[in-house]
Amino acid sequence: MMLKFFKAFRDDQSGAVTVDWIVITSAVVGMSAVAFFTVEDASFALMDAAGTAVAAENDF
Repeated sequence: MMLKFFKAFRDDQSGAVTVDWIVITSAVVGMSAVAFFTVEDASFALMDAAGTAVAAENDF
């Protein structure tokens, strides 16, 4: 009886799609976070460089 239950449980594939979606979604969220922080760091560096260039001109 228990052996039959374990074989049926092992062969059941109904939750596999849900697990795939969770893994894919978490990977997309993780890559989005990495991309966001990369762009954020680059934009702060660009703002600092632009501010330094404007301040160096002394036209005002």
